[in-house]
Amino acid sequence: MPQPHVDAAIQYASDVISGTIDACQWVRLACARFLSDLAKADDPEWPYELDVGKAERACEFTELMPHTKGKWAQKKELIRLEPWQSFILVNVFGWVHRTSRLRRFRIVLIVVPRKNGKSALSAPVGLFMLSADHEAGAEVYCGATSKKQAWEVFRPAREMALKTPDFRSFYGVGVNASNLHVISTGSRFEPVIGKPGDGASPSCAIVDEYHEHDTSDLWDTMLTGMGARDQSILWGITTAGSNIASPCYDEIQTSRKMLQGIFVDEERFFVEWTIDPEDDWTTIEALRKANPNIGVSVQEEFLIARQTAAIRNPRLQATFKTKHLNLWVNARNAFFNMQSWGNCYDPAFSEEALHGRRAVLALDLASKKDIAALQMLIRLPDGRIATFGRYYLPEAAVENADGAEYYQGWAYGTEGSPPSLIVTDGEIIDYERIEADIDLLRQQFVIDEIVFDPSQATYLVTRLMKKGANVIQFDQNARNYSEPMKQVDAEIDAGLIVHGCAPTHPMTWMMSNVEARVDAKDQVYPRKAEGKNKIDGPVALIMGRSRLLVDEGGSIYEERGIMVL
Repeated sequence: MPQPHVDAAIQYASDVISGTIDACQWVRLACARFLSDLAKADDPEWPYELDVGKAERACEFTELMPHTKGKWAQKKELIRLEPWQSFILVNVFGWVHRTSRLRRFRIVLIVVPRKNGKSALSAPVGLFMLSADHEAGAEVYCGATSKKQAWEVFRPAREMALKTPDFRSFYGVGVNASNLHVISTGSRFEPVIGKPGDGASPSCAIVDEYHEHDTSDLWDTMLTGMGARDQSILWGITTAGSNIASPCYDEIQTSRKMLQGIFVDEERFFVEWTIDPEDDWTTIEALRKANPNIGVSVQEEFLIARQTAAIRNPRLQATFKTKHLNLWVNARNAFFNMQSWGNCYDPAFSEEALHGRRAVLALDLASKKDIAALQMLIRLPDGRIATFGRYYLPEAAVENADGAEYYQGWAYGTEGSPPSLIVTDGEIIDYERIEADIDLLRQQFVIDEIVFDPSQATYLVTRLMKKGANVIQFDQNARNYSEPMKQVDAEIDAGLIVHGCAPTHPMTWMMSNVEARVDAKDQVYPRKAEGKNKIDGPVALIMGRSRLLVDEGGSIYEERGIMVL
């Protein structure tokens, strides 16, 4: 059967990966995931496959809808999907469970700059889910925090229905002032301000401009209400915003980590058009990279004019970057290059093969109710640094703390992935367990130094000293952190670190959480954006690296000294 939209989606992904289409890292990762999944689908044991018929049906439905704004509406033209839009719809509606034939993706988050046709994509999705999804009693909601925003998707959907009598007749769609409905199936499509009422069971929830939401109440309520549906869709589509404490930014950060392979979520689809950190925002290339519909729904001349105004007037820059380049202007980027960290991963990494070597052990014990990290650093004959660790969390935190969605998989293991987080009984970290592990490591390695943060470690360090351990205090401040933190960053980029932490390992997650605070002297200090983004493992790695700098004879620590207890 003809599959023009599926072919367009595959070609788009291939062009992005080959560099024919210039795209940011998040689009590249989304395209790589799609192509990888297509290859996996050849294996009958993989639980998903691309249903070409379902994908084409959703795309064809969309292209039966008319434009409702601008020159195309005046000409009464129908929507024509661009390749990037076909890529989205083919993914969302084409991937199904191999046995049940139900849709794979239940959470969809699309981040795209203004004027790139968000409504022209979202409105037909709402109409499709109302009428063509074969869902009895379908409930489709456009959710927003204000009436104006809720109508941004519902209004064009309503106008599309009014302008398409064949659609209304075929599906029996009725159009009211603030409601679309299908009496024969008991289905409805309507805008919602705030949370839907008690008893609501959304089959599709469209959340437009999620960055405007101060809380996740609507998102969470929609998601919870979908529990009774077999193949519901939570469809979020948004531009960037300015509040990095918002639930939208948190959802984007979570989705980015999923694309990076830090955790697996087979029911989440995410793609984000923006520019990369190294890109020059003042160039035409930046505009083309961030705006997939440039030359179609948003003209290059319009964007150049906005860009030129922002270059001339710094007061306009934040708005321009946010609305037209999709940049969260207050957001900090991850300090470490996670692609480089991934390149340092050796699947054959073996702690046992390193037994007997000289090592530095670093401890970041943090709070008794938080992750405690023990990190080993070993200088190899070829100059690289091998590192591995132990990461501890009390049982109560595994079940109840922020981040439990990560912790439980690491603590108890998942299919094909053994436990990688050590759970200690009770509500606080068991330091005796950490001490026992250190005792064993001291038998297996020649540990020259144990470096520690004094804020939480007094009891444990005192016991280690009595056993003859050489313990070194590391005061956590910018002066002490800056040089080893920069050194670790450079060595990761150069491939001089080797580790056994897979993309789904907690250390990889923690590395991705590290941001940098920079002081007036250009000294850097590790920080995290929010409490649940743990960085204890990387902190221990940096602390340990500081001691190797001393051994290398080029450290500022020799000038001021480090306390030896």
